[in-house]
Amino acid sequence: MTKADIVSKISDQTGIEKVAVQATVEAFMESVKDSLTAGNNVYLRGFGSFIVKERAEKTGRNISKNESIIIPAHNIPAFKPAKTFIEDVKENVEVK
Repeated sequence: MTKADIVSKISDQTGIEKVAVQATVEAFMESVKDSLTAGNNVYLRGFGSFIVKERAEKTGRNISKNESIIIPAHNIPAFKPAKTFIEDVKENVEVK
């Protein structure tokens, strides 16, 4: 499902024009990005949490030059689904 599909589905379900839904979805995503960039997590009860994870420094390999490199510690965005969300997916999605 793409962002356009989400906008269409919300528009169909609510009767709100696609342009307004598009602006709302964009504003939501921008708010989440701004919060995570500032180091703050976003918690959506019953859905999940957008969190900032810290990755520790580690040693990697540049195989083309056959040398070790140090990958510095850094933060990455992540999503942690709520328990009810996980249970719903387990119950309703068929294993392929």
